[in-house]
Amino acid sequence: MRTTHFTLTARDVQLHTTHVLQSHLKLRDHGPKCRASTLWAVLCWAAARLASIAAACANLVNAPCDQATRDALLATLPPLLELQRRINHALADGLPQKLRRRRQPLAVDLVLIPYHGQPFDDPDEVYRGQRKSGTSHFHAYATAYAIVKGQRWTLALTAVHKGEAMKEVLARLLRRAAACGVRPRYVLLDRGFYSVEVIRYLQAARYPFVMPVVRRGRKPKHPHGPSGTWVFFTWRRSGRGHHTLSDLKGRRHATVSIGVYCRRVGKQRHPQVLVYAYWGLQPRSLAWLRETYRSRFAIETTYRQLHQARIRTSTRQPLLRLLFVAVALILRNIWVWLHWEALARKRRGARLVDLDQLCFRSMLVWLQHQVEALLGNCDAVHTERSVPQWLVTGGCQ
Repeated sequence: MRTTHFTLTARDVQLHTTHVLQSHLKLRDHGPKCRASTLWAVLCWAAARLASIAAACANLVNAPCDQATRDALLATLPPLLELQRRINHALADGLPQKLRRRRQPLAVDLVLIPYHGQPFDDPDEVYRGQRKSGTSHFHAYATAYAIVKGQRWTLALTAVHKGEAMKEVLARLLRRAAACGVRPRYVLLDRGFYSVEVIRYLQAARYPFVMPVVRRGRKPKHPHGPSGTWVFFTWRRSGRGHHTLSDLKGRRHATVSIGVYCRRVGKQRHPQVLVYAYWGLQPRSLAWLRETYRSRFAIETTYRQLHQARIRTSTRQPLLRLLFVAVALILRNIWVWLHWEALARKRRGARLVDLDQLCFRSMLVWLQHQVEALLGNCDAVHTERSVPQWLVTGGCQ
């Protein structure tokens, strides 16, 4: 019996995207031209083109002006905490039941967006970090992901402010993941979370974890030899150990297991030394520990796709900046959902997902074309001088 085939169209994707965004973020109409559906169309076009709101309004014939669009967004968006709650509900839309049936590996990381301006209202809005792209000031966001058979689902998003403890950021993300019904089998963390307070929190909450070790203590060239975690980086053979961390005041301590994986790369004289801290699990081997942590690097692909759909802006409004990052992540979750629910091939055992059927950029182009069909596309520029005759005829004089 022949399998029935269906067709997924750009209009289907556009309608589903608008439904997910509006049903959770709940924008209100703001005048006859700034309706909620029009605002989402402008935002989707800007995300697809990696453009600003001003560029979107200038290129769409029936769109409101850029100032009216920004005013409508600021007038209809809720406060920051409420917006963050609605965004997380939108990210949880369409999560497969498979994620909730058993414990899943979770990955947590920070994404830093360079910022060259002044804070809008509170100096703590701007995060300080290692210099990148000519600045040490950023708008920072933390995200939690579930990694299942190559499918990366964004579960939670939260803004990170200057001086905020990583323990509180991590606790918010894990609470949101639990609210989605996703229980962590273990948590894969970036080196930015390597601290006593984070480790103590994870141990108290009984969450197994793996994270890279930060080099601290005396360096090997010191007259008294290396100390602290520098000792593990001087190993020339793979092995295991234990280490006790202390906070700056020396009042709190945390003990973790250490896995040192040494490998030779090319013709290097000394092996590459990778040091991981873990707790709550028993790795089968050090190679398994390395490969398990390497799965966290899939987040970098997610961040690359995030920047492929992040609306460009120079606004100082944290509310709009959070919204623009959220739209990109929600669009990416919709793309993952389409592959899982509509494009996956049925087979015995598990679905076969082929990401080549519809790449993320292609879906964004579909959204762009649908918005242009709804609001019209301006392919002309007003000039003060007449167009030369040779330009009209295509000749050359």
